[in-house]
Amino acid sequence: EVQLVESGGGLVQAGGSLRLSCTASGFTFDRYAIGWFRQVPGKERERVACIFNDDGKPVYSTSVKGRFTMSSDNAKNMAYLQMNSLKPEDTAVYYCAADCSYYHTTGYVEFWGRGTSVSVSS
Repeated sequence: EVQLVESGGGLVQAGGSLRLSCTASGFTFDRYAIGWFRQVPGKERERVACIFNDDGKPVYSTSVKGRFTMSSDNAKNMAYLQMNSLKPEDTAVYYCAADCSYYHTTGYVEFWGRGTSVSVSS
C-alpha cells in the first residue's frame, strides 16, 4: 500500500519555525520527485517545493523562497520541509506528494499524503 505520512505541523507565532517530515512507503521513493503542497479553504492547492531525484535540487514557489528549505533522504524514504520566518499567510494544510514538477501544478501528482496542519498567528 502506498503511503505518504506527514508530521510536524502545529501552531506557531509569526517569525517562528516548524519542520515538516514526510515518511513514504509502498513505492520506489527515489524514482519520484517529491513535493510539498499546501491548501487553504477556498483556494486551490499550490505547489510549495519540489525536489528531483536526478540532481537533488529543490525548486520553490516565490512566496516561500528564501524562507523554506526542502530536503530528502532516500535511504530513509523521507522528505522534509524546514519552514523559517513563518508568516500568517503560510497558514494551510501541507501535503507531501509524489510526483511533482518544476511547474506550478498538481497535475503530475500520483500519490498524496493526508496532510498536516500549520497555523501561524500574527
